[in-house]
Amino acid sequence: MPSKQKLIDIIRMQTEIAKVGFDLGYVMCNVVEYTLPLADADGAAIEIAEGNEMVYRAASGIASNMLGLRLNKKTSMSGLSVETNTLLTCDDSETDPRVDKIACRKIGVRSMIVMPLEFKGQSVGVLKAMYSQPNGFRDKDVVVMNLLAEMVAASMYYSEQYNHDELFKKATHDSMTGLANKALFMDRLRCTLEQSKRADSMAALVIGDMDGLKQINDTIGHRAGDAAIKEFAQRIKNTMRDTDTAARIGGDEFGFILTPLNTKQDLPQVLNRFESALIPPFKFENKEFHLKVSLGTASIPHDGDDVAQVYDLADQRMYQTKRFNKQHHSSFVN
Repeated sequence: MPSKQKLIDIIRMQTEIAKVGFDLGYVMCNVVEYTLPLADADGAAIEIAEGNEMVYRAASGIASNMLGLRLNKKTSMSGLSVETNTLLTCDDSETDPRVDKIACRKIGVRSMIVMPLEFKGQSVGVLKAMYSQPNGFRDKDVVVMNLLAEMVAASMYYSEQYNHDELFKKATHDSMTGLANKALFMDRLRCTLEQSKRADSMAALVIGDMDGLKQINDTIGHRAGDAAIKEFAQRIKNTMRDTDTAARIGGDEFGFILTPLNTKQDLPQVLNRFESALIPPFKFENKEFHLKVSLGTASIPHDGDDVAQVYDLADQRMYQTKRFNKQHHSSFVN
């Protein structure tokens, strides 16, 4: 059995999650973070079954860079757990024929607990605890994993209108803005990079951080701040094509994947559309806001063909822009 302190920590986690209602994406992200200390794990992930693949929709620890990773359901332990609706454990990934050894080596996993997530009587995914050493888990960790899996399953049940399409949307979209969430965004980014390699095509990654949101929250309140986030998201989304992806990565940070791009001039033209869409002031309860954003970009494949490489570069360029904007923008509220 888990220790008294572990049970207290689980109750605390349940309380924190209950405060935000049934936002499935939020629940999954928090559960994988809590899995690390509660199951004494080095990494954790929630994988959702999509067709013949298992897709990482939330990840933490040594698996944190694997968001969007897709594994063949038939050649992974996660897929086997879903197909059999059975708890599975692996003592050593190097000797266990059920695991995807290439994926395990890439992440740094040597042992794991794989717990099926049940929704409406069938397994739709797994919660996985990962350990960097063989035989890394104990019996009490399995008990903890069962409790955590039940929490995710309960969120799936109550956050939905009981059909798989809605479940997928809840797991992959931001509840406030309706945009893609970070998990889906990273999945799309991986696919874009792979497509660029195969077809020798161009694309771009844009990372944006809203300027002045803290000032709006501090001077008027978080209701105004939330309204500004929604308005910002809608305006930018309206400038994008069906082939592009707009996502809320977290807080006031957004990500955009522009694909395909026909020439190098396409990217600055898109950025100009972003800026033009934000020019009209946003009104909220007799107050006017100026919506502004700091942007950083990475061109694909010119700036790289690896997820971490292009994401980090766009992120760094965004922060460079943000530092400049802070020196030149004084007020965002009229």
